[in-house]
Amino acid sequence: MVLCIYKVELEPPFRGQPYFAKHRFSSWEIFLLLQNDDHVFDLGDRCGSELLHMVYHRNKEKLKVGEPPLENGLIPYLGCALKFGSNPLEFLRANQRKHGHVFTCRLMGKYVHFVTNSLSYHKVLCHGKYFDWKKFHYTTSAKAFGHRSIDPNDGNTTENINNTFNKTLQGDALCSLSEAMMKNLQSVMRPPGLPKSTSAAWVTEGMYAFCYRVMFEAGYLTLFGSDISKTDAQRALILNNLDDFKQFDQVFPALVAGLPIHWFKTAHKAREKLAESLKHEKLYLRDQVSELIRLRMFLNDTLSTFDDMEKAKTHLAILWASQANTIPATFWSLFQMIRSPEAMKAASEEVSAALQSAGQELSSGGNAICLDQVQLNDMPVLDSIIKEALRLSSASLNIRTAKEDFTLHLEDGSYNIRKDDIIALYPQLMHLDPEIYPDPLTFKYDRYLDESGKAKTTFYKNGNKLKYFYMPFGSGATICPGRLFAVQEIKQFLILMLSCFDLEFVESQIKCPPLDQSRAGLGILPPLHDIEFKYRLKH
Repeated sequence: MVLCIYKVELEPPFRGQPYFAKHRFSSWEIFLLLQNDDHVFDLGDRCGSELLHMVYHRNKEKLKVGEPPLENGLIPYLGCALKFGSNPLEFLRANQRKHGHVFTCRLMGKYVHFVTNSLSYHKVLCHGKYFDWKKFHYTTSAKAFGHRSIDPNDGNTTENINNTFNKTLQGDALCSLSEAMMKNLQSVMRPPGLPKSTSAAWVTEGMYAFCYRVMFEAGYLTLFGSDISKTDAQRALILNNLDDFKQFDQVFPALVAGLPIHWFKTAHKAREKLAESLKHEKLYLRDQVSELIRLRMFLNDTLSTFDDMEKAKTHLAILWASQANTIPATFWSLFQMIRSPEAMKAASEEVSAALQSAGQELSSGGNAICLDQVQLNDMPVLDSIIKEALRLSSASLNIRTAKEDFTLHLEDGSYNIRKDDIIALYPQLMHLDPEIYPDPLTFKYDRYLDESGKAKTTFYKNGNKLKYFYMPFGSGATICPGRLFAVQEIKQFLILMLSCFDLEFVESQIKCPPLDQSRAGLGILPPLHDIEFKYRLKH
């Protein structure tokens, strides 16, 4: 069988960005396709379009005794890919009703074993010795950012990147990072020297655009420091980087999947410009560079054979990881909070009490707010708001590849798994399970608060307490190493928005924008369209 996908150029504003006219494959679909060793590519032109021929010849034996039930799909090789890609959540729910909690789907020539019972998630993670997760992450980074492999086994570096993250994203290092982020957020939100006549006026802006701009600039300064001698030029540089970041991030799902970046000329140029700005020769001139980046610069220089541009691209990977999910998570937290009068009232009271307890006071002079780690961690209302916003917007796909044949022992039984097959968890099934979360599609700001107003950590399924009930940051060995900082910076953003600004939606009866499903599998889904709001500085 030969499957043809036409790659065509779209009209402005999307010119230069390829689109697959026959079917718009999601990132995980293309990833599974390109991971298969049995396909052949033949790129050519036909009628002004590029034609991608994918020829496969993989055959798998019939289902063996002890293996999960198999959903082959109607289309050879593709299997269930089109149905899954159109609506992952409903596809998995339908197969759960048909086959039970564990089943196998053929997707792009790969066999993916979905475990859908949240009571079994911890059992899956107990089989870690049979899983290979590093290869996927290292391969993904190299494909998307354009550097050689950072896997020490491949000989390009001896740095253990996980140890680097653990040293610089926890403990005292996390405190320093959070302090810098709070300072930079206030500098971006309330620039010094702003005339009172200007600061008192209402400003109307897209909420997602606002969150994108503020979080990117503050986050960039926090990680990569600042050039205090060139304040105006520095801000222009960061805003240019913001535009390049958007161009690059737009095609990121396709890059993760393995499509060559030269298909995306605008994004390719944007990626190279971003990396150019992160070369060591330029970072050494900046002040207050984070411990994370300083350590990575040292290890890159002493332990790797990367050239200057490759070193910069490993820093670009960190920039992307720090922004791509945090920005939409910030938007949803702010949007849901403002949209709920109860949430606004409870959050405002908590923030006011925290500031009063810390002896902090806002004034028209713009005194800086400074809350330490203990004070930030003692804000259960904001924690609950953020968790609830992320529960409703996260669509991550947790995958692990079997290193060998083994038996997977779960609550629902035992299943034989073959080498190179994939075990997948899709936490959105759990996040929207009405038995775990009653009225699951409704935002309830206090869903993660107990009766005493403290953090609620007990949730049940079939009368059994769940070990895992909230997984927007992944799980086990693949859990996001920057999750603590991400939550801290979203919380700081909300504190400042409540403390510094009057906030209103432009439309009084605002509807929740739909999620952009094109990024399903990558984490927090952004809104499909922006929402206008207005804000003005308090006096």
